[in-house]
Amino acid sequence: MIRIAIIQFPGSNCETESIAAVRRAGMEPVEFLWNQSYDSLEDFDGYVIVGGFSYEDRSRAGVIASLDPIMKIVRQQSESGKPVLGICNGAQILVETGMVPGLENYRIGMALAPNRREKEGHILGTGFYNVFSHLRLSVVPNRSAFTRHLEQGSTINIPLAHAEGRFVIPDTLLAEMIEAGQTPFQYSDANGVVKPDFPTNPNGSVHNLAAVTNPNGNVMAIMPHPERVLEGDPLFTSMKSYIGEQQTSTPTYCRFNAPPAELRDFKPKPSGFELPIDLVITDNTAHSVHKALEVAGIPVGITRKTHWEVDLENAQTEIKEEIIKSGELFNSNKEYITDIPVDDSKIRILVHDKDDFVGKHKLETLTNRFQLSGIKEIKRSTLWEIELDDPGDSKTLQKILDTHILWNPFYQDAVYYSS
Repeated sequence: MIRIAIIQFPGSNCETESIAAVRRAGMEPVEFLWNQSYDSLEDFDGYVIVGGFSYEDRSRAGVIASLDPIMKIVRQQSESGKPVLGICNGAQILVETGMVPGLENYRIGMALAPNRREKEGHILGTGFYNVFSHLRLSVVPNRSAFTRHLEQGSTINIPLAHAEGRFVIPDTLLAEMIEAGQTPFQYSDANGVVKPDFPTNPNGSVHNLAAVTNPNGNVMAIMPHPERVLEGDPLFTSMKSYIGEQQTSTPTYCRFNAPPAELRDFKPKPSGFELPIDLVITDNTAHSVHKALEVAGIPVGITRKTHWEVDLENAQTEIKEEIIKSGELFNSNKEYITDIPVDDSKIRILVHDKDDFVGKHKLETLTNRFQLSGIKEIKRSTLWEIELDDPGDSKTLQKILDTHILWNPFYQDAVYYSS
């Protein structure tokens, strides 16, 4: 019997459906928790990383789980040709590990960014979205381990349910992946026609992508949920056929060379003000990032603040007070305005989404609902504070940056912050 490890992390919640789908395909599913002994992990014939909200999507979806030691073993097993299917949160984990798209040395090469429902240039909505969607097979069936029982150009209708499912890929890499057949599924209409606007494209993914693979085709990250409906079963029966053919491979990698992320220095707006916000309660996100880095062999202190930057037409104190009183930028029941003291022992990195829909929405609300004039821009960021034993330890700092745990450069920007 072909045995498939159903890999789960704290916060995974789609294991029951995944187990059922693997069984329907005639394989034996075996639940494998992140904190089990890894001794037997390499004995499995394939792997399914299930959906859900691993570690509550702290920092961003999938990144904490991607640094877990279990993923190193899964990656090693994939190099021998074993199939690895990441569904929804599992897809986010595969993207954050670099297993897809498969750059050399598993450097991160893309992002699964917050959803953006867009039509004719207008943003209709952002955030979590749940709907049935049509997926068109856009590659030859044998190009991946999970598409062998489908016909090129055919569609399946399966559900999706996610908040961060928008594939963001540099143009050069995307062109390479399309040419290599690493873009198996695209969102389409019922007739298989690919249209870039919502509702056909439910999250704003580049090229209408619903799934991507590594160059060898044995690792696939798919955002919709094939395990939840019978129409998704061909992905699992294809996986079984692939394993039955005793496929082995030598790993190949994308040619794309991702440029290193360069951090500039923060430059505040001369006519605006900053509003640093801290939590009254324990910051579980900072704690999880700290523990993940500790497990990765990088002991470091981590704290975090929300940082608002408000740019005004004129430096008007009364507008600042009105903005604070509105309650739009923080919840006074669990948050409070703090300061950012001068502290040379900490390295501070300010991270914000390039789209920053939150900041744009707050600007619109304050302008239209609260009738506050004179606000030019509002930007929401996360201020990460890193405390090293030696503030001049550039090697340890670089190790932290190389994990990309603080930001994904393909949809976020980061700058060094000094008060």
